[in-house]
Amino acid sequence: MTDTRPPLLLIDVDGPLNPYAAKPTRRPEGYLTHRMRPRGWDDPAVKPLRVWLDPSHGAALRALPYELVWATTWEAEANVWIGPQIGLPELPYIDWGPGARERTPTGVFWKTERIVEWAAGRPFAWVDDEVGDRDREFVTRRHPGPALLHHVDPRRGLLPYDFARLAAWAEALRDG
Repeated sequence: MTDTRPPLLLIDVDGPLNPYAAKPTRRPEGYLTHRMRPRGWDDPAVKPLRVWLDPSHGAALRALPYELVWATTWEAEANVWIGPQIGLPELPYIDWGPGARERTPTGVFWKTERIVEWAAGRPFAWVDDEVGDRDREFVTRRHPGPALLHHVDPRRGLLPYDFARLAAWAEALRDG
């Protein structure tokens, strides 16, 4: 039986949705500033985390022909702090598990191996500011299904080009 589910869209927060590397005094156009206290930032003596989010991204992501999944260190907290700010429903998330960063193959981003494992052969696109050629090579060797690793500039976040690229890839996959 053919799997009729849509491909997965694995979404990182910091970089694609929160252009954290933009100049600190120059919030990108269309973004709103949020002050957040996710796990690790809950000490009142520590200044809240500044997160820039574009409220239009939720609708743009929902319009894509994918099943959306958080692939972020925010894990379940993305459903509390990020999703509601941009209009996303509660999404599944990848639990990285303890020691994920320590068991990384040389030159491969620490998330890559777990993403391949989590996708379990299902087609996926992954948007992240950390993916590179070694990650693409790793996924090609280890993942039996189609995959798109799409780098997003952490100074700019997701742009119309990125959404168009994701839509085109999913369409090509469907048209097969």
